[in-house]
Amino acid sequence: MATFRTTMLMALALSSASLSYADATVTPMVTTAQQQAACKGTIMDAKGDPIIGASIVVSGQKKATISDVDGNFTLPDVATGTTLTISYVGYKTQTVVWNGKDLSITLHEDAESLEDVVVVGYGTQKKVNLTGAVSVVNKKTLESRAVTSVAQALQGAVPGLNFNVGNGGGSLDHRMSMNIRGTGTIGEGSNASPLVLIDGTEGDLYSLAPNDIESISVLKDASASAIYGSRAAFGVILVTTKSGKDGRASISYNGNMRFSTATQVPEMPNSYDFARYWNDAAANNGEGAPFNEETLKKIQDNINGTLKEEDKGLTKWSGYAANEPWAMYTGSWANTDWFKEMYKSNVPSQEHNVSISGGAKNVNYYVSGTWLNQHGLIRHGKDILNKYNFTTKVNADVTKWLSISYSNKWNRETFNRPSYMTGLFFHNIARRWPTNPIYDPHGHYVHGNEIIQMEDGGLDKTTTDKLFQQLVFEFKPLAGWKIRLEGNYNTTNYHNHWDVLPIYYHDPQELLTPAAWSGDYKAGKSNVGESMSRTNYFNGRFYTEYAFTLNEKHDLKLLGGLDMESNLYTTLSASRADLITPLVPTLNNATHKDVHPGFGNNQWATMGMFARVNYAYDSRYLAEFSIRRDGSSRFIGDKTWATFPSFSLGWNMAREAFFEPLTKTVQTLKLRGSWGTLGNTNIQALYPWFLSQPVWATASSWLIDGQKQNVAGVPGLVSPNLTWETVRSWNVGLDFGMFDNRLQGNFDYFVRNTSDMVGPAPVKPSILGAGQPKENNSDLRTNGWELEVSWRDHIGDFNYGVKLVMSDDIQTITRYYNPNRLLSRWCEGQRMGDIWGYQVEGIAQSDKEMSDWLANNKPSWGSNWAAGDVMYKDLNGDKKVNNGENTYENTGDLTVIGNSMPRYRFGITMDASWKGFDFLLFLQGVGKRDFWDNSPYSTGANHGMWQAAAFKDHLDYWRPADDKNFGPNPGAFYPRPLFGNGWKNFQTSDRYLQNAAYMRIKNIQLGYTLPVGLTSAWGLNRVRFYISAENLYTFTKLNKIFDPEATGGDWGPGKIYPLQRVLSFGLNLNF
Repeated sequence: MATFRTTMLMALALSSASLSYADATVTPMVTTAQQQAACKGTIMDAKGDPIIGASIVVSGQKKATISDVDGNFTLPDVATGTTLTISYVGYKTQTVVWNGKDLSITLHEDAESLEDVVVVGYGTQKKVNLTGAVSVVNKKTLESRAVTSVAQALQGAVPGLNFNVGNGGGSLDHRMSMNIRGTGTIGEGSNASPLVLIDGTEGDLYSLAPNDIESISVLKDASASAIYGSRAAFGVILVTTKSGKDGRASISYNGNMRFSTATQVPEMPNSYDFARYWNDAAANNGEGAPFNEETLKKIQDNINGTLKEEDKGLTKWSGYAANEPWAMYTGSWANTDWFKEMYKSNVPSQEHNVSISGGAKNVNYYVSGTWLNQHGLIRHGKDILNKYNFTTKVNADVTKWLSISYSNKWNRETFNRPSYMTGLFFHNIARRWPTNPIYDPHGHYVHGNEIIQMEDGGLDKTTTDKLFQQLVFEFKPLAGWKIRLEGNYNTTNYHNHWDVLPIYYHDPQELLTPAAWSGDYKAGKSNVGESMSRTNYFNGRFYTEYAFTLNEKHDLKLLGGLDMESNLYTTLSASRADLITPLVPTLNNATHKDVHPGFGNNQWATMGMFARVNYAYDSRYLAEFSIRRDGSSRFIGDKTWATFPSFSLGWNMAREAFFEPLTKTVQTLKLRGSWGTLGNTNIQALYPWFLSQPVWATASSWLIDGQKQNVAGVPGLVSPNLTWETVRSWNVGLDFGMFDNRLQGNFDYFVRNTSDMVGPAPVKPSILGAGQPKENNSDLRTNGWELEVSWRDHIGDFNYGVKLVMSDDIQTITRYYNPNRLLSRWCEGQRMGDIWGYQVEGIAQSDKEMSDWLANNKPSWGSNWAAGDVMYKDLNGDKKVNNGENTYENTGDLTVIGNSMPRYRFGITMDASWKGFDFLLFLQGVGKRDFWDNSPYSTGANHGMWQAAAFKDHLDYWRPADDKNFGPNPGAFYPRPLFGNGWKNFQTSDRYLQNAAYMRIKNIQLGYTLPVGLTSAWGLNRVRFYISAENLYTFTKLNKIFDPEATGGDWGPGKIYPLQRVLSFGLNLNF
């Protein structure tokens, strides 16, 4: 058989040779038939993910195809040695020569073509033709982040887009405040929040699921945002959500399990150190020791584990009539860290998202659903947030000139927490001494530490439903001409239930005994409240756009339209005390004779007509002009309407002929500048011209026939003169791209003047008897800069990128009603955030040193100055230390010692990918910020004993050489503790001014994508596993008491729900 096969092969070879020699016309046909075959291959990106829809073209022929959902392609009848061209939007085009084997092609991102088209007001623009200040965030920035909102993922990602945590801290329902390019108003009657538009309609960053977002554009200067009118005076955030694409259905799943722990909580001392510290503070103030020797011995024995059997209960019974029936504070000897007791670690939560997208010939669709189940850190009681998102988008090309699209975004948030979990709860955590026990001798919770209120005292339950609907008709009568009719209707339904339920503790016989819930709710008392509101928002946008090009050089785009919106808000509430049973906490089961109702209703509306012209010559000379005529229901008469123009220019000098020798190095070098004016209609008074009289039901302080009466107050005066706040700004910028656009960046410098801000009314005689209306009498100037630089390249299969964003802004008051120029009020020339304080020499080491110092530097406050106290400096030579007349003309010895505003905000992103592995590191922080605080959290035992706090940091206090308690500490940071009188050592000064700058590892993640060859066998396009960490570590010089990102609190600095460090494990699947 082998001999026969060999013979046949030799015969075929010889016959082929003779044919070739005998007939030259036959030879090419035979050869071609042997070398042509089906060319197959796979197109992937740098992460190993398949690229769907990549174009594969046979060079010099019309033969072409595209890659399928798995990235695979097949071209029939391709000759060996044929050159193929592979291209895809956003990636560098490649050419390869087919050698007859299956191809595996990796496309790399093209920095030059990425984000070629940028979403701007009422449409898109080529990035190269932009003249305004616009930053773009793509969906990759939001991927795999274990955050509860889009806002958290954007923090530090865009220069000039600033987020501030505020007093809510890390509470699951808290929303960060945000601004673009810094504070825009002094907050005396208006707000300067940016306008958020989701697919063109007003929306909420907190109602979106991050996985549904395609891109985000931030319009920062007047030229970019002016087209949106009065609601966009302080910038616009444009969110574009994902849409369906032609092709078979694609299913994606993104899910993660996450575990949360507080980023930073104060460290409490053990109870023995605490007691000795407390005794020192009392002794320094001439008081008796709070803890006697017997109690100190019990505290120490408890820590050492040597307590007598009869003392192991850690407390004793004080009687039913005592404030604490089970003794606490000086009468107990436990060792409790109340922050560890109140907060849990590694709290599990989860998030899941499923989306389906696809399309047929003329219709495409996108459907997505997300569920976030987030558990809070509270150990006693439960705080839980559930978020549900459901999104549907359908686009249909009805004819060649008409398309219709409809989108529906539904969001529900349910948040439950103990009704006792208010600012007072966080205030009281540090006021609970370590000596307080958690349990009584029988193992039941002790009353007085607020645990019982948190566990059994009632719930605060909130449900918010939001529905965003949009219907769009788009006509294209001619090439380049578009007419768009857009209707948006949004509804928000809010419901809150709040109840206070009776609480009980156990007495020595383990019998339940009623206890007071708080000072307002005595033992056995209860209450229930319900509140509901509804918001209806309608927006209609109707505009037309015509774009055309002349002689392949002149690009012109004309836009004009009408914009109108109306908002109606209604609220209804009621509360009632004394429930029949706590098992059914509803209004109809409450029995108190008084019901407290509430009702509110308001409405506002705006309308605007707008026009815009864009011109570009060869993408070299650029110009834009827009004008808008706005009307607002908040103003009357000739103030209802106002006109606001803006313009911008750009010059891409890299397109000039004289620049040609440098084009291989510098591809983009564009100068741009803009000026514009906008009106701010977001004043807090919806009807400033309408006289209203406040009334209260059954609220009198007197009785008639045993009943409280209805009362009314004197109405405040109104002003018909209140008008638009005017925002004028100019911006100059530079965009650059170098080394084949691997290095890209932009720099902007801006000045924004807010004129006629709503400010305080001039003082009138008190005999007037009514409050004065606010006036447009204040001005503010903001100036700053922004920088964005990125480098992206690859070395073989190793792709990497680095990006830096940084911004700074300064606000200065340029006009304000302060006729006496008092330091305690805003004043012309004042920089926002300035901290005025005294300068300190140090801490006196002896009574003599203090006495000698006081001879020439005597403060106007305090008494009994001694060793261990602060020595303040006299700066004006009058041998006194004071604030002069407390005016800007006479500040005494006060000087500006710092500034509390964040400066040099930055974000640094580093990412890399190799084979199937990907890595990302995101750092975020503030380069400069000063923090002053003299509350108990910062000063320790220098307030009244019952309001003071003690943390480990406070134990670094001054002690003399002969101290027998903790030992001498002459170089201490803190002065000697003084109950009740320590405030004298904590006047605002440079000694206790803290550096609150920080850099935080905001996100770090490592992922691995399984090879396509493996996953395709399972019917999957992509499988990626990842581990991600949020807020992993913080670099800061701030003490360990505060989180530098969250220093606020409703009851004082630091008394706040902590932010969370989150570790998550996730999975991404594509079918």
